[in-house]
Order: sequence, then structure tokens, then C-alpha cells
Amino acid sequence: MDYRQMGRTGLRVSELCLGAMTFGRETTEEDSFKILDRFVEAGGNFIDTADVYGKGTSEEILGRWLKDRRREEFVIATKVRFRTGPGPNDVGLSRKHILSGVEHSLRRLGTDYVDLYQIHEWDTATPLEETLDALNSLVVAGKVRYLGASNVKGYQLQKAIDLSRARGREPFVCLQPLYNLLDRAIEWELLPVCRTEGVGVIPWSPLRGGWLSGKYRRGMSAPPIGTRVEDAEKHGWGERWSKYATDRTWDVIDTLVAIAGESGRTPAQVALNWVLARPGITAPIIGVRTLAHLEDNLGAIGWRLSDEQLARLNQASDVPLPYPYDWLTD
Repeated sequence: MDYRQMGRTGLRVSELCLGAMTFGRETTEEDSFKILDRFVEAGGNFIDTADVYGKGTSEEILGRWLKDRRREEFVIATKVRFRTGPGPNDVGLSRKHILSGVEHSLRRLGTDYVDLYQIHEWDTATPLEETLDALNSLVVAGKVRYLGASNVKGYQLQKAIDLSRARGREPFVCLQPLYNLLDRAIEWELLPVCRTEGVGVIPWSPLRGGWLSGKYRRGMSAPPIGTRVEDAEKHGWGERWSKYATDRTWDVIDTLVAIAGESGRTPAQVALNWVLARPGITAPIIGVRTLAHLEDNLGAIGWRLSDEQLARLNQASDVPLPYPYDWLTD
């Protein structure tokens, strides 16, 4: 496993980040431990979770696994923002919720500090100054090493960076956005902001909930029963069938399958390798449910797609740019 700098910081993280969202939900604690052990054996040191994953169970499982290991060898990331209780202050990015949230996360993780603490989503109800001041206080107190953001717009990320700079506060050094061959909108503004400001990028859902694994093919009228996409359709989640079962998706998957055959790889490995090769990307987050899924994902590293193959994937996944992006060349 290679290691990459987190933006312009001195922090080095493995080129794949292990997402712990499945821990305690689709994946038992025993199997979660096996996945963590194998990830570390492969050279991984970067693990991402959140306070709301499994209502805190994900952090608890990760904390029990960390207990018998050298904490300083790992880069542990978690998040705050979404509802964690019934009270009016159990949600958002207020000083109260952030300071309470980090204490609960530290307790569940069984650690004195979090390496990367991220806002899980923008909060329009809380003044940005309050959020940034609260986050900065955690760095000053030694409870957090670095700050990051997830699920924000381009102007929001730039505003937060500018305000932190003007007020002498710790800035966001990492962005965790949705990014894969089917979802490339961050290329319009978010990625340029990150490249300009030296912000690392750790995409979530690089396989879009299994869409890019090769299990869904042109001609299918519905997702197989028991798959994540079928579940997403029932609950209205992002990777639902009604949103992605389009000609563009089938073109991307056809290209993935063809290149996988040429390369002796799986479609998932090709899709992950494409993300790894994109400018400005630090480490895609692989959210696996089984050890077999992890083994397949680990096959995405140690090689690279040819320029011709990258061009074919880019062409298949390109979407017409809206104004003003189609008007502006830089």
C-alpha cells in the first residue's frame, strides 16, 4: 500500500481508506475485526467512521479493536452533525453539539484524540463562526489533530477556508465527497477549490453502492433481491435503481467490464483504480461488508490503468456541462 500526503499537511495516509459504516450493521464485530486486521496487514492505516453509523456501534467496535494495538500507528477519522438523540441540541454544528459529540466519540473509540474530525454536512442553522471556533478549540485542547468537511458545496468549503484564515483558526484540510464514475459533479467546483487550497480528498462510495462492481448489467429490469440497490430503492437512498438505471450508467458499466477483461481485473478494481488516478484524490473510502469484498478492493492498488483506458472511462462517464462551466475554460 502506498501512502499519500493529506493535502498540504504532513499527515501521511494509506491510498485506500477503510470505511467502517458497515460495522455492527451489515457486518458482525467478529467479521469487522477480520476486515480491520486484513486491511492493516495490507498496509492500511486510515480508517473512517462517524458518530451516527450504527448509532455509535461502529465507533464502539473500532474502539474495541484499537484497544490492544498501538493507537499512534493509525489515522482515525470520525464525524459530527447528524442527530444522535431526541433533544433539540442533539443535532447540528452548534458549539454545544460539537463539544458533546467529540466526547461521546472519544469514549466510544477508547482514545484520547481523533486524527481527523469532520463535519458530516453543512448546518445552515448555526453561524459558521461558531462552528469553526468550536472545532478550533478541539485542536487547541489536543482532542483533534486535523479538521475536515463532508457533503458541502463549493462556495461553502471556500467560505469556511477563507473565514478560518481570516480569524486565525484551524482550517479544513480534507474533503469527503461523493465521487465515482457515475457521480462526477465535484469536478466542477469542489475539486478545483481543493487543489487551489491544498485540501485532501477522500471520496465516499467510489463504487456507488455496488453499481460499479459489475453485478448490475444492461437489460436488467430491476435490481436483484437482497442487494444494496434494491434496499436503496425501498428507502429512497442515493444509489436507488430509479436514479441510476440509465443509458449513461450502462455505457459506463459496459466500458468497465470490457477494460476489466483486458486487464485481468474485476470491474470494481477498475472503478477504484480510476478514482485513485484522478487529479487531487488522496484516498477513496472503501466500505466493505465482507472479507471477500475487501480482498477484491485491495486488488485495485499496485497497478494503473493505461492512458487509453482512462480516456475511455472518462468519455463513457462524461456528462454535458451546464452553464457557466460550459462557457468558462478555466
